[in-house]
Amino acid sequence: MVPSVAMAGGLISAALFIGISGYHWIAGFDWIDSLLEASMILGGMGPINPLTTTGAKLFASGYALFSGLVFIAVMGITLAPITHLMLHKFHLDEKDMPG
Repeated sequence: MVPSVAMAGGLISAALFIGISGYHWIAGFDWIDSLLEASMILGGMGPINPLTTTGAKLFASGYALFSGLVFIAVMGITLAPITHLMLHKFHLDEKDMPG
């Protein structure tokens, strides 16, 4: 379970870094506002500060879609070991599957 949580944490950190960098360099926010904005989008809460430029709006749109995919990936990475253990607990092997 520890490697999965570490991998999920790394993915979240990378996604947060992308968001912070984008909001800082594209939207022109200072670093702390960039952190807040990226954290809120990545966490699914929504934007905080108004975006004034077209580039900032396009980045925010792409980052919001990217954040949804990151959420799905993190859940898959985190739940994979638990699902694997459950399959072993119920003795479900490939030979037991239909087909």
